[in-house]
Amino acid sequence: MKSEKGKELSAEELRQKNSWAVRYTKKFWESESAGGILLLVCTLVALIFANIPSLRPVLDIWEIEGGIEMGGFSLKMSLLEWVNDALMAIFFFTVGLEIKREMCVGRLASIKRSVLPIFAALGGMIFPALIFTIFNAGNPDTAHGWGVPMATDIAFAVGILAILGSKAPIGVKVLLTAIAIVDDLGSIIVLAIFYPTHAIHFDFLLLGLLLFAALYFIGRAGVRKVWVTVLGGILLWYFIYRSGVHATIAGVLLAITVPYKTKINELRFGVKMQYMLDEFKKVSSRDVAGLANNEEMHIIHQMSEDLDDIEPMMHKFESNLQPIVNFLIMPLFALANAAVTLNMDFSAPGVTGLSLGIFFGLLLGKPIGIYLFSMLSVKCKLAMFPEGMNKIQLLAMGVLAGIGFTMSIFIDNLAFHDPALVNTGKVAILITSATAAVVGYLIFSKMSHKDPATKKQ
Repeated sequence: MKSEKGKELSAEELRQKNSWAVRYTKKFWESESAGGILLLVCTLVALIFANIPSLRPVLDIWEIEGGIEMGGFSLKMSLLEWVNDALMAIFFFTVGLEIKREMCVGRLASIKRSVLPIFAALGGMIFPALIFTIFNAGNPDTAHGWGVPMATDIAFAVGILAILGSKAPIGVKVLLTAIAIVDDLGSIIVLAIFYPTHAIHFDFLLLGLLLFAALYFIGRAGVRKVWVTVLGGILLWYFIYRSGVHATIAGVLLAITVPYKTKINELRFGVKMQYMLDEFKKVSSRDVAGLANNEEMHIIHQMSEDLDDIEPMMHKFESNLQPIVNFLIMPLFALANAAVTLNMDFSAPGVTGLSLGIFFGLLLGKPIGIYLFSMLSVKCKLAMFPEGMNKIQLLAMGVLAGIGFTMSIFIDNLAFHDPALVNTGKVAILITSATAAVVGYLIFSKMSHKDPATKKQ
């Protein structure tokens, strides 16, 4: 009997542990830091495979070719190219949606609210590019890489802030996110103009632009069909890919065409919802165990349709794609692109300038540029200093903005033709991003111990 009871207790304890594990796992995947942590794990896995000779052959999987071949039509790429050119177009689509949302109804929707992050982001792009140019001026092999240290990796940066928790004021997260959004927009422009994949084919570019215009006016006309956007997006990607402009730009162009307005206005929605709730109360059977009459089910169906109409198409795409981007596309990008050998031949021409340009561009150029341009906008009375933040926290936030993983590696792949320089650039990006993350974390942690006000926030 005692042993039976003991078994029952063990089973109960096991059930509780399983329940706790499920809750903890669910909480982790829903947290802001989950995407950044998974990205870090995949980066480490790629580095391990690249630097252990016995495991290195596994990386050959990225060179396997595949695609579509039908009649006279053929589209074949390596697995690495499918990740970087096709899957990353979906990443750029979500980035474009985020930028559009912030410009329409978010932090960048008004001039007053957008001045500070715009100025800060400009400084955070200009100074890293200048520092990189200083180290690489006159070297034709590396000078073209000035765009590499310009970008901030929002997933990693916000992930560090999430880990910091209350040690970092909410204003820091808000400003860093807004800066990263403007930063992404700047990087996309730089990518489109200065880093084409091959010679421009104007016939395909014209087809792409005509299709973009058609999709834009279809959206403006009130057509909100998911299949129209998906099919149009695939065709747009193909035209941009064949044009020579990097194919991922198609994702940004497609985001511009997605409607952000709802089918019904807020006032009409509110009035109709209140009316239906009143009707629901009138026909209610008062059955707390469940719904039992047809009138109630009919009202619920109507409410469900109106709830679907009030949700912007832009938000539907963003909310459905964000988990796919965070937990599939970005990890695949890290596995495919972070597999670099951690050795650099510093005697090779351009390697030292490239490494130092990226390191100091991200680690010093980012915080200096963000700080100086932010203070300039405040001094000129164009913007207000963020409430709840101090100048040291602004500088520390600039250090975290020096985490340049995703977009920096992306531009690194396009900026250099020599595989040795591409590898060197990636190593420098990884080292600098890790340094920026650690330094930024330590600064915020140290400030939270000294400043009681920070703890309260």
